[in-house]
Parts: sequence; structure tokens; C-alpha cells
Amino acid sequence: MATSSLHPRALRYLAAVAQTGSIQAAARDVAISASAIDRQLLALEEELGVPLFEREPRGMRMTAAGEVVLALSQRWRADLQRTLSELKQLQGVHQGQVRLAAMDSHANGLLPPFIAAVARQHPGIVLEIEIGTPDEAVARLQAGEVDVAVVFNVKPQRELHLVWTTDLPLGCVVAAQHALAGRDTLALRDVAGWPMAVQSRSLAIRRYLERRHAWLLAEARPPLVTNSLQLVKSLIVAGSHVAITSELDVAPEVLAGQAVFIPLDDKAAQPQTACVAVSARRPLPRIARLVADLLGAHAQAYLLAVRAARAPAPRRRSRAAAARPQATR
Repeated sequence: MATSSLHPRALRYLAAVAQTGSIQAAARDVAISASAIDRQLLALEEELGVPLFEREPRGMRMTAAGEVVLALSQRWRADLQRTLSELKQLQGVHQGQVRLAAMDSHANGLLPPFIAAVARQHPGIVLEIEIGTPDEAVARLQAGEVDVAVVFNVKPQRELHLVWTTDLPLGCVVAAQHALAGRDTLALRDVAGWPMAVQSRSLAIRRYLERRHAWLLAEARPPLVTNSLQLVKSLIVAGSHVAITSELDVAPEVLAGQAVFIPLDDKAAQPQTACVAVSARRPLPRIARLVADLLGAHAQAYLLAVRAARAPAPRRRSRAAAARPQATR
């Protein structure tokens, strides 16, 4: 069954022109004559009663109305891919595309081994992964732009079904050779004396710290604020900064022995959460549910491996010994 036969030609041609910027380039892309594409677009504009493109000397520029119709074409294509996947599954074949939203910290953490596991167990499944913020992931899931999301700090809501969820206690992350690395737990007061790398307000962890522990940010005077978790982790491993975050954010560095996650013992330190979520408002294709279940099991096993890696060392430094470098820096 050819995918193109179920995707209206006018919508396919419109998407091709929008992507390439000209009718001639779109014609080469879809292997059809430029005049045929132009006729289809003109007929579509006449039917809708609005111009979809502004025809300029250097190419085609999409109008606001064109953007609306392009979104329809993208939804049609996504729904068609899901339909074809479900037809394959009815034949007993785990084959098709699953769209996944994930966080930046997952890109070099739990995702690579998960992708390898899916490829090994279900080679017919194609994963399309979008990396973004938690807010973006939830918005894409609600809009039907992705099938599954692995995300931090999702508020309970009727529109989402949580396939897997867990609490993630906050902790201080330091380099393996840092003076605080031997501590079993830390108080926020212990952290305030060290240079901190803090994530920007686009991420939930920063907004939480501002809301619940604003004094820490004011007292510590973080010398670095960034929306890049990878930069934060590089500075931690280098030993120049510490950070407040969760285990999954620094899982690769903890597993590699480059960093140490030390739980906070402050009662006011509220745990973060991680979850694998799907939409509760639309039917989930079988193949997407399969991937969601696999991802939940993989995330749980990965988290347990990280916690095992930070088991207590044979020798621990005392609180007094760990505190001395702060006074002499």
C-alpha cells in the first residue's frame, strides 16, 4: 500500500513547496512536473478562497492561511503513518513509527541504551525523537504531535496518562574529587558556600528553586546561569562548580565515576518527579503503547543502576573535614 495514495496530492504538493521554497524544486522532490504542482495549488486556493503562497521572483512565500493548511497536511501525514503502523500490527508485525518527546538530559543518558534495546528487540520500529523542555513535551503530547513523552515534573491532569512515574529526590552534584564528594547527605546551607551552576528559568528545576529556596540563589550568587544542562555537567566534572538537580540529570557522569550525587537531607527539599506519559484523550496505537511500556521499564532499571553506582564508599570524610576547604578557598 503506497503512503502517497492515501495522502491527498494537493496537501503533499503544498508541503513540498513549503519545504523547498519553489515550485521547480518541489517538482524535482516529488518527481512530478512543475505545471502539475502549480495547477493543484491554484485549484486548492480557489476552493478555499484564500491565497496560500505569495509568488515572488525568488520563490514562494507561505501566507498565514498557507501555514494553517500546512499544519493540516502534517497532521494528515502523521495520522496516516499511525494507521499504517496499526495495520501492520494487526498482521502481527511490530513495525512503524513512534514519535517521542524527551529532555536534554536524556540525550546522553537513558535514551542511547533504550534506542539500542528497541532496535535489537523490534527492528521494524522507527523512533522519531524530539528534544525540548518539559513544557514543550507536554504541549506536543496534548497536541498529538508526539505519541509518548518522558518528562520531568508533570502536574497531574486529566489529559495525560502516566505509564510510569517515580520521585527523584533533589541532591547536590559534585566532581568525584570534590571536597563534598565523601558526604552521605548535605543540607542546602552546605551547598551555598560553593560556586553553583544554575539552570535558566526555562527549566522547572530553576523555577522550583526560586519558589521554594530563593535564599539559596541570593546567598550563593551563582556565577553561571545557563539553559544548557551539558554545560552545567561539564563544569561539575571539571570541579569548578556544584549544582542542585536530580539523579537522572547526571546519570551518565555518575555511572562513569566522574560525578557524585549527594541527596539533600533538608525536609523542605521537595522531590522532583519523572514519568513516561501518553495522551489520555486519544487512542494510542499498539506500537506506541509497546514503546511506552518498554521505556518505563528501561527508565526504572536505569535509575536503579544509577543509585547502585552511588553506593557508600568504604571511607567517608567527616562533616568537619569536608567543610574545611570552604573556609580556606
